[in-house]
Amino acid sequence: MARKDTVNALVRRGIEERTAEALTTKYNTLKDIGDATVQDLTALGISEAEAKTVLDSIGKRPSKSSAPVKAKKVEEVKPQEPMEILRNTHTYTAEEERVLALAEKRGAELTLKTIIEIAGRIEDAGLDDETVEKVLVAADRMYKERRMDPNESVGMMAAHSIGEPGTQMNMRTFHHAGVANINVTLGLPRLIEIVDARRVPSTPSMNIPLIGDAAEDEGVARRIAFEIETTVLDNVASLKADSTNMVIEVQLINSALSARGLTKEEIADKLNKVRLLRGLVEVRDFDILIRCDEPSFKKLQMIYEAAKAAKIKGIDGITRAVLARDEKTGRWYIVTEGSNLKEVLKVPSVDAERTMTNSILEIGEVLGIEAARNSIIKEAKGTLGEAGLNVDTRHIMLVSDLMTNDGAVKAIGRHGISGRKSSVLARAASR
Repeated sequence: MARKDTVNALVRRGIEERTAEALTTKYNTLKDIGDATVQDLTALGISEAEAKTVLDSIGKRPSKSSAPVKAKKVEEVKPQEPMEILRNTHTYTAEEERVLALAEKRGAELTLKTIIEIAGRIEDAGLDDETVEKVLVAADRMYKERRMDPNESVGMMAAHSIGEPGTQMNMRTFHHAGVANINVTLGLPRLIEIVDARRVPSTPSMNIPLIGDAAEDEGVARRIAFEIETTVLDNVASLKADSTNMVIEVQLINSALSARGLTKEEIADKLNKVRLLRGLVEVRDFDILIRCDEPSFKKLQMIYEAAKAAKIKGIDGITRAVLARDEKTGRWYIVTEGSNLKEVLKVPSVDAERTMTNSILEIGEVLGIEAARNSIIKEAKGTLGEAGLNVDTRHIMLVSDLMTNDGAVKAIGRHGISGRKSSVLARAASR
């Protein structure tokens, strides 16, 4: 550092220019000044107070000639592991406490999640302690046998374990099982959507379980379905364009209105909120009339199209809502074409805890990154399972962890994780 630069650096630290000039007659850099003692600096003709100020502003470095400074004892705070936090905050059932105590007695290295899952499965089995210990010993042996060795290439193994059976998957789109005319993408295209973290799936869909009366009564469940499904004017009326009188005649279908819980006045009010139709809607005894405000066939056609597609009821993004019944429980649920998780969760009688969408990024935005991680695992396992392929869950978990570990859902390919690699060759090899 040149002498002038050193002087300027000292001045910026609040040192007087006269003092800075005196210091640079002997020392060339700030490091040299910082290594000096108070006595060394006072020998240059500056006061002891100024010398201390200079060293404080630079940051005194310990030297052999200086007396050792005793560091303040800072109490070390050991960060808690996530499982340790869960262990301290989880409310245990009597069965979980019993199984946990037996696991500690046997020295089992099982995770807390595994122990809780075992307790849940045997809770109503009436097993004695000796039998439970045998279960824990077997589970502990299986857990240790399936652990990866240190420094093993788990990423390469996961890629091979998912990619190799993935090549056997079909390329077709199937109908949703048990629900007519609801298409969902399965097979290899769906697996690619998952690992590419597509913002909008090719066939967005939701599975919406119901609670209360809606789950037991078909009529109530159907009304909930109509609350969710987007209803446009064309669903509840027939439209006829009269080019002679320059009007659109809207003939309402009473059965459709009754099924969706709509009235003529509500429909007229919704039509009046459409910008192109505002002020042109006229309610008649049995129908609705929409007048064209200028003698233009083009304008009349525009009004016709706007009225036909005018939204009357429902949630944006949900084009269809089909009612279905669970064969095992007999309870009603809804399957949709389209997805809008945030708004669907607000609908009464919807089981918010079990409602699912196949849009992973939407889950991340509404419910958080941990829910998105679980969704990746569930969707990938389900897609592979539909093709009859059995892939170890841990490989899928590794992929989901990598996609979500920094708090946002990232794609595996060059636009996501692989594109962030420092090596050009590594980025090229990733595709």
